[in-house]
Amino acid sequence: GPARYVRVAETGGRLGFITPLSHNFCEACNRVRLTCTGTLHTCLGREDASDLRAVIRAGASDADLVDAIRLAVDAKPQGHDFQIARAAAPAVARHMSTTGG
Repeated sequence: GPARYVRVAETGGRLGFITPLSHNFCEACNRVRLTCTGTLHTCLGREDASDLRAVIRAGASDADLVDAIRLAVDAKPQGHDFQIARAAAPAVARHMSTTGG
């Protein structure tokens, strides 16, 4: 995945850092989010998403659903549009709490 891990000596555990502002990891990112409403987000930094609920409600077979998921994942962007300038607008209009994860 996109995280870089370090070992915490005091606990023996691992701590993962996802640093989208200093490391554009999109090309190697294997993460997607599926919301409870059937929306498949392939990038948390972009508005585009796939409505899998509509695919299922249209009577899609399992193979059709797999094809829709593959199509969405194949369209994942090569990079994100995160901005760190104070006056910059958010990369996405939705709140992270609506995306889940």
